[in-house]
Amino acid sequence: MPSRLLEVQGLWAGYGNANVLEDIAFDLESGASLALLGRNGMGKSTLLATLMGATRQTRGSIRFAGQDLAAVPSHRRAHAGLGWVPQERDIFASLTVEENLSVVARPGAWGLAKVYASFPRLKERRRNLGNQLSGGEQQMLAMGRALMLNPQLLLLDEPLEGLAPIIVQELLAIIAAMVRDASIAVIIVEQHAQQILGITQQALVLERGRLVHQAASADLASNPAVLERWLGVGVA
Repeated sequence: MPSRLLEVQGLWAGYGNANVLEDIAFDLESGASLALLGRNGMGKSTLLATLMGATRQTRGSIRFAGQDLAAVPSHRRAHAGLGWVPQERDIFASLTVEENLSVVARPGAWGLAKVYASFPRLKERRRNLGNQLSGGEQQMLAMGRALMLNPQLLLLDEPLEGLAPIIVQELLAIIAAMVRDASIAVIIVEQHAQQILGITQQALVLERGRLVHQAASADLASNPAVLERWLGVGVA
């Protein structure tokens, strides 16, 4: 039976004295996949940043693999098993692709060979510097680098934003394969629901920092009233 990997209860968090998230609660099992949806500015990225310890948590709890993360500083959460690909990507521009991947490597199933098999473009450009890559290639590198940490949970913050359609399709196929493999749990932040509801199991919708809808991804994808109400879209 799958085990509960992430437990978020009554979470309030934000920046400075302002709370962005209010009373967030959800669970995620090992190997499960979750689409985190909502219009722009509704708290999706803040929730991922809070899981990584990059905001001020004022109430509630986050338990990961049975451990309360309250006392775990941000820089130690990656070692605890959390992998994060922020919108900014944060690759090392002056290192080669292979150096970017190798410098963060931790023991586990994801090594250079597996990353290159999943991202053939990175293998082709393994000697290129980070700043010599296209935006899509940089996104692939950011994802590959996070996987080299061999996380239990991978957090993807709008990984498809601003990319060419052909790159979007490549990344969707890679994410879908990871979800099917179920060796790593995945939370994907995305504004465009149709792109990820088809490759995830569960979905949460945030509105002004609050959780307003929770359902199986397939159920949400087939519910035009909810999609229109909270996301402003219909069924594709």
